Amino acid sequence: MTVDHPSSAHADPASSSSRVKADLTLLTVAVVWGSAFSAQRVVAAHVGFFLYNGLRFLLGALTLLPMVRGRWRALDRIESRRVEWRGGLLAGLLLAGASALQQAGLRFTTAGKAGFITGLYVVLVPLFLAVGWRQWPRPAAWVASLLAATGLFLLSAERALTLSLGDGLEAAGAVLWALHLILIGRLANHADSLRLAWVQYLVCGLSSTALGLGLEAHTLPGLATAWWAVIYGGVLSVGLGFTLQVVGQKVAPATDAAIILSTEAVFAALFGWLLLGETLSARQMAGCGLMLGGMVLAQLPVLNPPAVRRR
Repeated sequence: MTVDHPSSAHADPASSSSRVKADLTLLTVAVVWGSAFSAQRVVAAHVGFFLYNGLRFLLGALTLLPMVRGRWRALDRIESRRVEWRGGLLAGLLLAGASALQQAGLRFTTAGKAGFITGLYVVLVPLFLAVGWRQWPRPAAWVASLLAATGLFLLSAERALTLSLGDGLEAAGAVLWALHLILIGRLANHADSLRLAWVQYLVCGLSSTALGLGLEAHTLPGLATAWWAVIYGGVLSVGLGFTLQVVGQKVAPATDAAIILSTEAVFAALFGWLLLGETLSARQMAGCGLMLGGMVLAQLPVLNPPAVRRR
């Protein structure tokens, strides 16, 4: 696990304090996102997934606007402006694709299963960093990938060598979530957190709403039933959750952020049980356990050689 501190004999207390705050911030995000799976599961039965995502991300942008408006006047570096707009454009498009796959999958699978499958990004992040940036994973990461893949099969397979449609959509979404997490980690230190978050919300909201109005206008009446889930998703999951993600990743490295955020799977299963009465079979519980084991194994610092732990 790469440590995002300068090499020194002793850790800087201020840096350690900032890191603890960042980790707690990301844990808060995991709780918010995990609880949102239940709301998304409800709204999936009434409103099209493009339309729902478009409305909630536009609501998230509107929620953040009062805090962002004054910050645009303080923008004084051309480089930061380019990072926020160009990076925010790409991040917004990744958000649109990942959110669409996740929401579409929730029409055919449970909130708890969707949360655990989405959590595969904790294994995908180090693998993508290896392929794209030559940061090769340790042998433990390959073992973690095998555990997670086996767990996914036990959790989701309905028949031999098959996955349900919903679980397949969630797995495809996990790929885009991993790319989004890596991108935010690369952008966070070169841009204002709130401005970057606002730009990606706006891009995701406008693109998803345009697709929703063109393809899913017939589901608009469903908003009369699921309006509360749109507000919950827009204000908390987007306005609070994704903004705190950008803030936390200013300090926490992408691989560390991934393991913390992956605990959303646990909270998704918990809230799915509390709010929707969802349950898992013994086989599916075993699959969840293997996936969670793979997530943790992929990030255990004790398995990193000293040369890797040093920045």
